[in-house]
Amino acid sequence: MKVKTPVIIVNFKTYLESTGQRAVELAKAAEKASRETGASIVVAPQFVDIASVAEAVEIPVYAQHLDPIKPGNCTGHVLAESIMEAGAVGTLINHSERQLKLSEIEAIVSLCREKDLVSCVCANNPAVSAGVAAMHPDIVSFEPPELIGTGIAVSKAQPGVITNTVNLVRKVNVEVTILCGAGISQSEDVATALKLGTSGVLVASGIVKAKDPYMILRAFADATKTVDM
Repeated sequence: MKVKTPVIIVNFKTYLESTGQRAVELAKAAEKASRETGASIVVAPQFVDIASVAEAVEIPVYAQHLDPIKPGNCTGHVLAESIMEAGAVGTLINHSERQLKLSEIEAIVSLCREKDLVSCVCANNPAVSAGVAAMHPDIVSFEPPELIGTGIAVSKAQPGVITNTVNLVRKVNVEVTILCGAGISQSEDVATALKLGTSGVLVASGIVKAKDPYMILRAFADATKTVDM
């Protein structure tokens, strides 16, 4: 499944502001911003909200995690067929709050390829980013964990590291979509990330906990149109 870039992926995490009906409303705000600007916006709600969100909007919906399992006796795990039935077309993998072993990441990426699900693998440093890129996921998202949720944008705080990450990843995979995340909260953070060589951003609290998520999403979407890709 091809990823339309530049892309903004909004991770709903488990914030109350993005739970239940509020998840649906947030997804609708993302869809509105996408339609008005033509920007590619993806939402990743909690598992129990995937179906209601996917039914309410036409923009892509991702799961926040997936387990490399087959149907059967795996109580408490997340099945690919389950998220697909609910309406998800992709999944986050190895977020810093849900870290996995390399062998698990590789198994999930392979499963996503088999099921035609978009695989977005998160990585916490340039070396890991390059390592997971060699597994040929659809997306690699570099996110230094120390900046997540701080409001200090990685594109401002660590521009050299982003450039280094892009260069390392491109040495092993010329096709993968590269994103960055952590602390992205302003439209200029998005524009800077794109200028540094990424194809978009992975965001969470900067959107979910904003007083007016739509206005921030609209500004982010507009920012993706100001940089030549």
